[in-house]
Amino acid sequence: MRKAEVQGANAVQMTVAVVLGGLLALGVELVILLLGAVAVSKGILRDNISPQLTAAACVVGCLIGGTLTCARWNSRRLLAGLATSAVCYLLVLAVGLLMNDGPELGLQALIELAGCLCGGALAGMFGGKGKRKKHSPARKK
Repeated sequence: MRKAEVQGANAVQMTVAVVLGGLLALGVELVILLLGAVAVSKGILRDNISPQLTAAACVVGCLIGGTLTCARWNSRRLLAGLATSAVCYLLVLAVGLLMNDGPELGLQALIELAGCLCGGALAGMFGGKGKRKKHSPARKK
């Protein structure tokens, strides 16, 4: 294989990893928000907790999705985590556009962006397989 073909294959693998991580992050966020809505309707949580719940869902979702991406893309894990969080945030914005008449970019959108970026950065710093040095066995004298 030529060098360009190998780089193209790596780019496709990286893109697939980021998209899969973003979709997983969105799914986790939706499950957390659904559980939060159930907790609010049962009276376990207050009804004015939605900004905090949204931020927590974004952090946890992007942390899990970014960890998946970092496991598949070992070379630049921080970039992988941040790319996953960007994809997840864009998916959240797309869902918001489908649900509402127009874009509502305000404080809630900034909270979601900050939560997604923090979760992706945490996944990039701590997630995935780290490069480990191979230790040679100790020589006997």
